[in-house]
Parts: sequence; structure tokens; C-alpha cells
Amino acid sequence: MASVAFSKVEKSFGNTKVLHGISLDIADGEFMVLVGPSGCGKSTLLRMLAGLEDISGGNIAIDGRVVNDVESKDRDIAMVFQSYALYPHLSVRDNMGFSLRLRDEKRDVIAERVGKAARILNLDPYLDRYPRELSGGQRQRVAMGRAIVRDPKVFLFDEPLSNLDAKLRVAMRSEIKALHQRLKTTTVYVTHDQVEAMTMADRIAVMNEGRIEQLGEPLELYDRPANLFVAQFIGSPAMNVFEGLYRNNAVEALGAHWPVSGAHAAQDQRVKYGIRPEHLDLAPRGIPAEVVVVEPMGAETELLLKVEDQRITMTTHGRSSIGPGERAFLAPRLEHVHLFDAASGARL
Repeated sequence: MASVAFSKVEKSFGNTKVLHGISLDIADGEFMVLVGPSGCGKSTLLRMLAGLEDISGGNIAIDGRVVNDVESKDRDIAMVFQSYALYPHLSVRDNMGFSLRLRDEKRDVIAERVGKAARILNLDPYLDRYPRELSGGQRQRVAMGRAIVRDPKVFLFDEPLSNLDAKLRVAMRSEIKALHQRLKTTTVYVTHDQVEAMTMADRIAVMNEGRIEQLGEPLELYDRPANLFVAQFIGSPAMNVFEGLYRNNAVEALGAHWPVSGAHAAQDQRVKYGIRPEHLDLAPRGIPAEVVVVEPMGAETELLLKVEDQRITMTTHGRSSIGPGERAFLAPRLEHVHLFDAASGARL
């Protein structure tokens, strides 16, 4: 195991700068998730750590050793790709042991390590099969097994679940998290799926346009987003956000007064009011709204409502007796209201 440190790391492709001085310390044994929209630079940062991309500026260190000019094969890392990258002509056993054969490890050492990884990942019955005979989830487990047998200092995952169906993604999330808890190997995991990030990470770095917008534990980012970007990126369904005017401990917006508790806004300041769908309640009186769509999902019901011309999403527990076209009244939970500066997007 090892710590990882990025210090003012920059990356440019020609005249286009894609990373703007990233600094990030990852502790020994930590599961760090880099999350953000496509094109934010998260995969580029991971590939630089892996030695697959050159570093334009700054330093990357593994276990205190700067690796800027160290070959990828000498960094003692193992990477799991989105595309599995298995050799189709080799069996599962040979795919998993391939990197050890390249190192000229003894046959009994290879057999022992492959066997151990296969037991951890429940791949024993498939060792003599070929990739074409496996499901997507089984192939991804083989790719993980190939990483495990190398016993690296750092595991790198680049959107490993993107090619799997929804049910399998949920199962594989649990498998990867359980694997980390068992092996305690430092892990850097890249995804654009914030649900993956929230459920798997020890800490999350939310990236946008080559910068880290916020770094913290999952619930810290959910409860206290540093700015509008993080607020709208973290959480599913996404936070409801609309602009209004702060006056007398309320926000005037959409023809109504939206309550606020303990805000740090100035009188008559233009603000963005944020409230998550699960923090809105139906009430006998409150902010008037019209129900547009009702989406029953069993344990929960998702409502799409209209307040003036603004669409508002709301999540309720259980089943809803209200239907499309009906009038409803919304009551935001005061302790969960978020206020942001309308100009800068910074949290107030």
C-alpha cells in the first residue's frame, strides 16, 4: 500500500490546458473517487498517475517517490479499464497470470496468486474458460483479478462499470467496495456517476473544467456543497435550484416566499435557492404548485410539479394519492435549504 500525492499538476494538449494546477493528497489505504462530467479532466489525471500521459507541470508522488519520469511498468500500480482489455485467445487463468509471466515469476507463485484472486472474486469455476464465454460482469471480475495478482501499491479504476447494465452495476459496486475493505489497497476510482461516487468513496474529489471544486466525504458534499456546481452534481434526483431575491429571512421567487433559516445573505441580494427533492413535503398550506407527472416506484414516488414556469422535483416515501393536474402545496424543510450567491455560485 502507498500514499499518492498530486502537487500543482498541470496538463496541456497543444495550446489547450485541461488541468489547472491540481493538488490532492490520497492517504495510504484510502478509496478516493474522482467524479465529474465528461471532459472535466478526471481520466487524464488518472492516466498521468498511471504513466500513460506525460505531465506538463507539477509533480506526482507514490509513497513519497516522485514518479514524473518513471515508466508506467515501474510505478507498482495496476489499472482496471472500462473495456476489460482481456486477451481473447487466453483462458481466464492465463489472463489473470499474464503480467506475472512477463515478470518471469515461478509457475507455482503464479498459480498461488491466481488461485487466491480467483477465490476472492468467485472465479474458480471459470478459470479454464475464455473471455467470449463470460458475461460482462464476469469479464470485469477477471480484469480486477489480473490487477489483484500483481499485488500493487495502488489500484486505478477508469469507469470500470460503464459497460454493465444497471442491476449488474449495483452488484459490482458492492464487490469492488468489499474488495477494498478486504485488501486495504490505496484506490483511485474515476467515474461520472455520482451514485457510484457516493456509495463507494472514503472521500470524493468533484472535478469541473480541470479543477477540483470540492474535496470531502460523501455526506459532507451532500449536506454542505461548497458551490452551485457541486450542489447540482451531487444527489439524485438533482437539487432544485432557482433564482430569487433575499429579503427578511426568506427568498422571493416564483411568486412565493421561500423560507430560509440562518442565512448569511445581505438584504435584497440576488441568490440561488436550493432544495433537494427529498427535502420537500406536501402540506395543507405553503407554496402553491401544480402536479405535472407522478412516477410511482414502489417504496418512493417522484413528483414533477410546476411553480409558475419552474419545474420542481419532489420525492415522497410510499405511494402518492395526488394525481396530474391537481393543486398541491409545498413546504421546504428549513434545515435543508441551501443558498448560493447568484453571481459567483458560492455557498452563502
